Amino acid sequence: MSITTGSFSDVSPLTSLQALRLLVLRNYIVYRAAWKLFLTGFLEPVFYLLSIGIGVGQLIDTFEFNGQAIPYAEFVAPGMLAASAFNGALLDSTYNVFFKLKYDKLYDQMLATPLTTSDIARGEIVWGQLRGGSYSAAFLVVMAAMGLIHSWWALLALPAALLIGFAFSSVCMALTTFMKSWQDFDKITLVQLPLFLFSATFFPVTAFDGWVRWVVECTPLYRGVVLCRELTTGALSWGSAVSVVYLVVMGLVGLAVVRRRLDKLLLT
Repeated sequence: MSITTGSFSDVSPLTSLQALRLLVLRNYIVYRAAWKLFLTGFLEPVFYLLSIGIGVGQLIDTFEFNGQAIPYAEFVAPGMLAASAFNGALLDSTYNVFFKLKYDKLYDQMLATPLTTSDIARGEIVWGQLRGGSYSAAFLVVMAAMGLIHSWWALLALPAALLIGFAFSSVCMALTTFMKSWQDFDKITLVQLPLFLFSATFFPVTAFDGWVRWVVECTPLYRGVVLCRELTTGALSWGSAVSVVYLVVMGLVGLAVVRRRLDKLLLT
């Protein structure tokens, strides 16, 4: 009687789509027990909208945006939409990735399976994108319920938020691979707060003059805010096309850097 034994070489390698599905499913199972984290990420922009967009908006006249006069709340809301995607992607692709990489050694364990560093990069970036997108989707529902959306172009606001999440998730994960300790995260905060406050989130970019305005218009969150604001108000311009190209290139560059860094850190 003979027994036929298999070998690891008989196992078919995973396709990119299968690997992505497994990694996203793994993160979903882990975070399912921590659903309160998603609740807090959703409530933060809602509180900003209620306190600043609605509260301060009672003291401010309508703003002119791309030739349209809009209430202040409708001006602030899409900025909060973009910031939701930004914050969700940033948090997941920095703190969580750093812990998995440096302390939990999760990626080393993954590489003992048929997964590759490219699979890990795609899986983590897509999860960060989905986390930011979930915040934005819930916030869009709030905007619609409050009557802050008046254009069918707003249907594209969720894909726009996912694009913002992709761009920031990939770049933030790339930057995280260069960090040595938790103290390095002070640098993340140092960048995160100015981006949130000065990306035309609460006031128009025309408030700046000269080179300062040029710098603001070149920042990634500003491009996301412009894209979401033009879609939710229906006041589209070439700025939306510029923003889409900007964010796509940013995301692809970040993804390429993550792949190379993971190769260097985990395979050498």
